[in-house]
Amino acid sequence: MNTHYDFIVIGAGSAGCVLANRLSESGQYSVLVLEAGPSDRTPLVSTPAAFACFMFSKKYNWAYNATSDPALRHGQPVFVPRGKTLGGSSSVNAMLYVRGQKEDYDHWASLGNQGWGYQDLLPYFKKAESNERGSCDYHGDSGPLHVSDPQPQFPVMSTFIQASLEAGFPFNPDFNGETQEGVGFYQCTIKAGQRCGAARAYLHPAMARKNLTVLTGALVKKIIIQDHQAVAVTFLHQGQTHTIHANQEILLSGGAINSPQLLMLSGIGDQAHLAQHGIPCLHHLPGVGQNLQEHVDACVLVKSRKKDGVTTSFSGLMKMVPEVVKYIRRKEGKLSSPVSEAGGFLKSRDDLDRPDIQLHMLPALFDDSGRDLKLMSQHGYACHVCVLRPKSSGSVTLHSTDPTAAPVIDFNFFSHDEDKQVLIDGIRQLRKILAAPAFDDYRAEELSPGTDAESDEAIFEQIKQRIGLVFHPVGTCKMGHDDMAVVDSELKVHGIRNLRVVDASIMPTLISGNTNAPTIAIAEKAADLICNPVSIRDTDPEIATA
Repeated sequence: MNTHYDFIVIGAGSAGCVLANRLSESGQYSVLVLEAGPSDRTPLVSTPAAFACFMFSKKYNWAYNATSDPALRHGQPVFVPRGKTLGGSSSVNAMLYVRGQKEDYDHWASLGNQGWGYQDLLPYFKKAESNERGSCDYHGDSGPLHVSDPQPQFPVMSTFIQASLEAGFPFNPDFNGETQEGVGFYQCTIKAGQRCGAARAYLHPAMARKNLTVLTGALVKKIIIQDHQAVAVTFLHQGQTHTIHANQEILLSGGAINSPQLLMLSGIGDQAHLAQHGIPCLHHLPGVGQNLQEHVDACVLVKSRKKDGVTTSFSGLMKMVPEVVKYIRRKEGKLSSPVSEAGGFLKSRDDLDRPDIQLHMLPALFDDSGRDLKLMSQHGYACHVCVLRPKSSGSVTLHSTDPTAAPVIDFNFFSHDEDKQVLIDGIRQLRKILAAPAFDDYRAEELSPGTDAESDEAIFEQIKQRIGLVFHPVGTCKMGHDDMAVVDSELKVHGIRNLRVVDASIMPTLISGNTNAPTIAIAEKAADLICNPVSIRDTDPEIATA
């Protein structure tokens, strides 16, 4: 380990892995990557269906809890899993490859973030992607990230598709194509039956390079700021504290929870909040940690008369033994599945111009991030509904000055009434699907919300006790030019030289879908901004005259 590197990347998650690869590929720069978690070299990461195991792990998962809300989940806190290993959350997620809607990115551009519209980001989505369907106007076929059509393993998924058609919803073969609306099977970041997260796609192929150093178990305590310039980082590694200097830039890629936490620990944030913890404010940026957005989620749980799904009962676990053997031998079968194989993007009301809810179908009674094993011991199926573009926003703030302590995560769900109504209307749309004839052979008792819940008030009273999230936090270091913006359109922290934030926290607003693919595209663009800075200065008059 040297004392100086050209670039220091904090966090080897989805964005950090991309940066490590792209900044080191020319051989021109020395790059240090610091990851607090362990290596991802474990079958739990590479086996797609094993992702549920990470909900019980604190080795590979930060396993945060949000602040409890007495009105939700009977006052129990919402569980907030975040990846803590090489690849970050791309090593522990459900691997669905979704980009969101064109309008999401055009909205970012309309806020003054030039160069971040859909047509600006599409080349980076395609650059990252190696889609097994081949290249076209919307897809690439030669990028590091393998995107595939996994072979469906659970019959209830095809039933869900058929029921959706019977209920009048369209089939969509490609959620990332010309239009997102409809139901269908998800494409996934899976290659030959194994997870292809950011670490496998970007980091591991680059780790043999002499100019790239990757340290696991390295917890960054502080970014050192001198005269409004980021110059070094201090971190813990194997029981010792180290300080490493950056010749060019420090790139913060800790994610929407950890990135604002580290900025605040380093003296960048709201002056009054930092003062509460005795942290000298080196630069007042009140937006740090604010604007937290997440896909709030509720579900319909139905007992099944068939027994072809997943249960945690003894007999259910015994049925999985042959699947384990099949997977070990051929990387096939149920363990090669993302489990949530099918879903859709629908309008909660017919008068809308584009989808505002997303469905995730599951062949199990899946609730509380899969941690309710007693519920899952019964035969059944679940379909989850999330609000794609929530109006409510929360915050990430400090609990203490201890970098190992979890920050305070307050999602502030349903502070905007529209989110509540969208979720209720989404449950109604989902019930149309689950009531269709295709489910007649499956359908038994509806456990939640329950058949007695028919009015808006009754539906919400039930679903609010099972409120969860889809693990898509964004926005806490948002890109923009207003008083609450943290980074500019080059992802440089306002008022601090040589420091950028590159991860989902820079999203000004939450995109209409899963956030892993957009995070990778953000990092691809960021690497281009760093390695080819003239290109954006030629197209952005504001930057050119800065």
